[in-house]
This record gives sequence, C-alpha cells and structure tokens, in this order.
Amino acid sequence: MDVTAIALAGLGAGLLVFTILDLLFSEERRVHRRLAGLTGYEQSQAAEVEPLLKSFRARVTGPLGSGVAGVLGALVPQAYLERVRVRLVRAGNPRGMTVSDFLAYKLAAGVAAFLGCFVVYGLLRGFGSGAIIPALFATVVGFFVPDLWLHSDVRKRQLAIRRALPDMLDMLTISVEAGLGFDQAVAKLVSNSRGPLAEEFARMLKEIQAGIERPVAYRHLAERTDVPEVSTFVTSMVQADVFGISVATVLRTQAKEMRVKRRQHAEEIAQKAPVKIVFPLVLCILPATLVVILGPALVQIGRAFGLIP
Repeated sequence: MDVTAIALAGLGAGLLVFTILDLLFSEERRVHRRLAGLTGYEQSQAAEVEPLLKSFRARVTGPLGSGVAGVLGALVPQAYLERVRVRLVRAGNPRGMTVSDFLAYKLAAGVAAFLGCFVVYGLLRGFGSGAIIPALFATVVGFFVPDLWLHSDVRKRQLAIRRALPDMLDMLTISVEAGLGFDQAVAKLVSNSRGPLAEEFARMLKEIQAGIERPVAYRHLAERTDVPEVSTFVTSMVQADVFGISVATVLRTQAKEMRVKRRQHAEEIAQKAPVKIVFPLVLCILPATLVVILGPALVQIGRAFGLIP
C-alpha cells in the first residue's frame, strides 16, 4: 500500500507540474492572451479557422469527458439537467461549458476528492478500511463543489449586469438621440464595450438579425440574465414597440430609473453590513478582547484566593 500511495502522489505531482507548465508557457495561452485584447463581441465574430484557438480541454479532454458525462447524464433526472442548463446560460456558459462538460467536472471532482482524501488519510493513519468512510464523505462534497462554483458565478455575473446597465442605457440614449437606430446603437455599443451585459446585448442583436421577432429577442435577454432591472427594461421596450412610443424617451427614463435602483441596491448592501459583521465580531474579535481585558484580572483574582501560585 505504501508503494501505491507513493505512485499516486507521484502521479498527482506530475499532473500538477504539467498543468502549471501548460498554463504558463503553452502556445494556447499566448493565443488566448492575444484574443483577450479583443472585446467580447469581436471574439464572438471571429471565425474558428485555426485548431490552435481551441484549448487542450476542447480538443482532447472535452470529447472524453462528454462520453463519460453522457453515461452519467442518463442516470441523472431531466429536471436537474434542465436546471444546470439554465444556470450555465445565466453564468454566460463559462469556457463554452455544456451540461455534459459540467457533469464531467462533477465526476472528476468527486474522483479527485476520493483519491486525495484516501491518500492523505492513509499517509497519516495508515491505509485500511477506516480510510473508506472519510473518502466517501469527501467524494460527496467534491461532487457538489462545481454546483457551488456555478451558483457563485451566476451571482457575480448578475451583479456585474446590474451595475453596468445604467451606463449602458445612458450610452444607448446618447446614440439614439444622435440619430442612430436602436439596432445600430446596440451594435456600436457592443463593439466598444466589454462585460457580460455587452455580450447579452450582442446575442440579442444577433437574434434580431437572424429574423427572430424583436419582442421575443427582448424576452430571451430577460430570461438569460434573470435580473429584475433587465426585465423592467425589456418590458418597457416591448411596450414601446407595441404602442409606438419613442425609443429615446423610453431609454432616457429607464436610464434614470436604473441609476436610482443601483443607488438603492448599494444602500441596501450597506445597511446589511452591520448585521453581517456581528458574527465575526462575536466569534473572533470579542473572545480575544475579553482575554486581553479580563486575563490579568483573572490572574490577580486567582492569586488572591490561592488558586494560582
């Protein structure tokens, strides 16, 4: 068993070194750093004409993981797969991840947690049947870690969209009032902006150019982001399109309203801060303060009653 542990540790160290070298010195990373200088809209418009633009995961590990995830997906309820698909869309499909890729990540995280816990427990207390139970517990935890990461990614993206929306609407208002049509204003905006909101506007523009009805494309935008402010903007744009209201007027009103909501959201977060700081204050700061203040007094009291020599 010691030989097995050494072999597993050596394999893990080798994979770690390979990953670090791949991240720092691979040709793929140099290409991706060049592409990082482009906006999200320009990257989406670039054609995939070179295999080098695809990462090692997309060329090798992706198909392998998709095959394994296909078998796992047959055992997972369809409702859970649909929830994962919706969350991936709201997270912006990070790294082009699909539902099969996400299931493959969950499986890999569970296996890695099992092996890591088994090896560590074995090295500390010896290999045996006692290492199976903590390894199984670590497997369950590792299996659900990707879900926590995806949920966090969705929250961060929604926060970025909420913060960027007022400024985006201001720029759209200026462009429309300068004489551009709404579609041309959106195209100008996404070609000179970055961030998740610009990507969503670019996708909405592509849907409109592909022939999807404008109200349907607006609703798709609200469903993909799941941000209340975006839903309000979409509702206003649909009503303006139905009743023939000036787009510039709607954009100006929405931009003003979104700035107010952004300020109110910031005030709400600030008001929640005192409540959230109570727990670290009680658990971390208050005990240390009591030790510093009451420690000398307790020593003197102990000496006075003969409890401390």
